[in-house]
Amino acid sequence: MSSELTALISPPVLSIASNNYLSLESNLQELPMYDFAVDISCTCTEVANFLEKYPRLPGVVLLERGKFLGMISRRRILEFLIRPFGQELFAKANLNELYSYARTEILLLPETMTILTAMQHTLKRSPELFAEPIIVQTDANTYKLLDIHDLSLAAWQIRGIETQVRYERSQAQMIQNDKMARLGRLVDGVAHEILDPVGFIWGNLTYISKYSQDLLKLIAAYAEDLPEGSAAINYLKDEIEFDFLEEDLSKALASAHTGAERLKKLVTSLQNFCHIDEIYPKPVDINACIDGIVLLLKSRLKGEIEIVKKYGKIPPVSCFMGQLHQVLMNIFSQTVDGLLDEAVRQQFQQASCPDANQPQIIITTAVVSQAPTRPNAPDSRWVCISIVDNSPGMSEEAQKQILDSFSTEKRADVETSLGVSYRIITARHGGKLDFRSQEGVGSEFKILLPLV
Repeated sequence: MSSELTALISPPVLSIASNNYLSLESNLQELPMYDFAVDISCTCTEVANFLEKYPRLPGVVLLERGKFLGMISRRRILEFLIRPFGQELFAKANLNELYSYARTEILLLPETMTILTAMQHTLKRSPELFAEPIIVQTDANTYKLLDIHDLSLAAWQIRGIETQVRYERSQAQMIQNDKMARLGRLVDGVAHEILDPVGFIWGNLTYISKYSQDLLKLIAAYAEDLPEGSAAINYLKDEIEFDFLEEDLSKALASAHTGAERLKKLVTSLQNFCHIDEIYPKPVDINACIDGIVLLLKSRLKGEIEIVKKYGKIPPVSCFMGQLHQVLMNIFSQTVDGLLDEAVRQQFQQASCPDANQPQIIITTAVVSQAPTRPNAPDSRWVCISIVDNSPGMSEEAQKQILDSFSTEKRADVETSLGVSYRIITARHGGKLDFRSQEGVGSEFKILLPLV
């Protein structure tokens, strides 16, 4: 009878581990697992025979009429069989009877779970269960056994890969920071060289304007005393178009004054953007920072995007100005890229849809209060920077990629500019960076910086 029942038990099948190299995103189905499910009507002796034949088999999955019931590990089965009178009590008993004594809490995980996450679940178990195998549920609704040693070895290898990746990223970041610091010094030096002649032009335009007005007054006085004038003077006035010159001179000087002022602001914004932060944060005018970034971005725009500023009265915020400029530039670049694509699309559709809304960015700054997290604590005050656009919005996949770059648990293979921005705001400034997007409505980035 025993041999007949043994023939009904399918021998364990070991799934071959994936040939791919393990990565941070590797999951449980890439590890070797045993497929060994037995009905609870079978005897303990039959299962023990298989355990003796397959020394690496970590246990047995129990089924009741084809449905999953539980699991008994190799360690628990042998523990009960070697007890005093264990052979007499359990050798001929069926697995259902043994399971009533040897039942323990099991860890059931899906095969799509990452190895690192599975290891975290394993470490949360009580110490006496740490050596117990893990039950892995497949997509085909079958259950396999994963040895904890195989999982630990894979997790250890991935941790080594993660350490190597972090080291390489830190080295690359150090090189990039050094390049940016050198570039910042170079740009700062060039900006100083530009500002010197701009300052010279700016300072002399006032005097040129005054001198030209004085000369025009002198010519007018001569014209009053000599209303007829000589033929040579009248010929010269006609040749140089004196009437037009007199009218246009003030406009030309005003235009030169405006151009010099714009160039001065542009160079100052470039200096601020390439600013090398010191060890300690300093008070910064947030509205002026945004103005500088918008001025730099306008070189990419030719009127396709309308920028609306709704600035509130913001006190100076203690922050690292260079890093804050980097964050604002990253967010505005992301927003402008999406709106420029939309502007191009609208140009093709303008004939069929002339009433399409112009791409727009609304920038709002304000001081807001938030309820305290602790009882009887005062409300916290924050500076809020809201950047809203009227783009078609992002797909769920694109939103997920951005939110994943914000997450500290999910490790992206490539560091994104928005991921860097999130860490600058949260880790460096103790603030918050939120993002939301709705298809057909638009997207919003919201930055919260604490007011000390």
